[in-house]
Amino acid sequence: MSALVPFIPDPNLDLFFERDVDVPLERVWAAWTQPELITQWFTPAPWVTAECDIELRPGGRFRTLMRSPEGEEFDNTGCYLEVVENQRLVWTGLLGPGYRPMPDSGPVPFTAVITLEPTASGTRYSALAIHGTPDVCARHAELGFHDGWGTALDQLVALAKSM
Repeated sequence: MSALVPFIPDPNLDLFFERDVDVPLERVWAAWTQPELITQWFTPAPWVTAECDIELRPGGRFRTLMRSPEGEEFDNTGCYLEVVENQRLVWTGLLGPGYRPMPDSGPVPFTAVITLEPTASGTRYSALAIHGTPDVCARHAELGFHDGWGTALDQLVALAKSM
């Protein structure tokens, strides 16, 4: 693997989550990059990811349609900024496909950085949510960033073990 430029979290603006998981890195990557797999784990249950469309390249689309248990739908479209196979995905909801600015980035606009590193027993999984202001960061934390992303990772691991 080539060395990636590290993202250094700012404790006032960013949320960070890291865990070692006992599944091969290639399966974690597949779960993040194949729409038919993303719909099986991406949203913490009892929510579901009803749809997923991706164009896996910088400037490409990353879109999910999340559905609440009550049937309310949330359509999220973003743009991949960086795609390094089996190593890192960076995307944002602040931009749409083709790096076009989004007029409404939702209640918690952020850029996500998913970094994968091989370990002796599987994969070190790191997720960083980068925010523009401390208020938006705090709102994302209050909405359950750590619990939600942790639950989603548990679902990803269960799926990856069944592949």
